[in-house]
Amino acid sequence: MLCFLFLTKTQKKQRHKLGVILKERIEEVAKIVVDSGYHIPRRLRPGLFESVYEAILAQSLSDRGLKVERQKPIEIKYDHMVFTEGFRADLLVEDCLLIELKSIEALNPVHMRQLLTYLRLMDLPLGLLMNFGAATYGSAEQRVINGFDHQKAGEN
Repeated sequence: MLCFLFLTKTQKKQRHKLGVILKERIEEVAKIVVDSGYHIPRRLRPGLFESVYEAILAQSLSDRGLKVERQKPIEIKYDHMVFTEGFRADLLVEDCLLIELKSIEALNPVHMRQLLTYLRLMDLPLGLLMNFGAATYGSAEQRVINGFDHQKAGEN
């Protein structure tokens, strides 16, 4: 973006500081989500529908003071048109962390690509792919990082 060329040194420092704060906040939210997600399959065991895990995780996160949106429409922009009926994110937490839930035996590469596509469309840096159908939860949670435009986040 051309406008970043004309920032003063102080403005650049402020933007960098905002970027660091944003990264720290996303990591803080991700830790809470992973912790909450860890406890769910220990109590319920695998085998329930994805929608059940979604409802429980959303309520668990809300109980911990986080803003959670379920089935958030993801806009697709094409040729000055905006469409909202294409995709839905399972959970959007604190407007900064996208969570895609599965309840299947094993994740496939297509699930990672799905989440990465959502992250790109929403211009978010990080998403969590959480599978509650696996035999062990620890191996079923994966971080997906978008090739994020760090200048937007305030990093130079």
